[in-house]
Amino acid sequence: MSKYILLILFAVVTFGCDDIIEVEDISNTTVIVLAPTDNAVLNNTTLTFSWEPIDSAETYQIQIATPTFEDALQIVVDSTLANTNFTTTLENTNYEWRIRAKNSGYQTAYTTKSFSIEE
Repeated sequence: MSKYILLILFAVVTFGCDDIIEVEDISNTTVIVLAPTDNAVLNNTTLTFSWEPIDSAETYQIQIATPTFEDALQIVVDSTLANTNFTTTLENTNYEWRIRAKNSGYQTAYTTKSFSIEE
């Protein structure tokens, strides 16, 4: 009798944990940016950043730097979001922004774009 209970318990643990163990590898996926696009010149200080969703992504990390990430004077935004857009107000200057998708096991590389605000 105890062999059957152990066999049933083993089957439940093995098949019941399958969804928890298997996380889709999104590391070779690229986040497609919708706006603002690369080298955009904008005349509004309130901006909505948007990108296409990635299947199996749980969150997105957005970062905005001025003037660039390589020569950053300031990281003005570093946020983790569950949705595919982010709205903020920025000052008139040059920026780079980047976005990556994440799940519990993997993350994509950043997709980086530059833009400037000139009112």
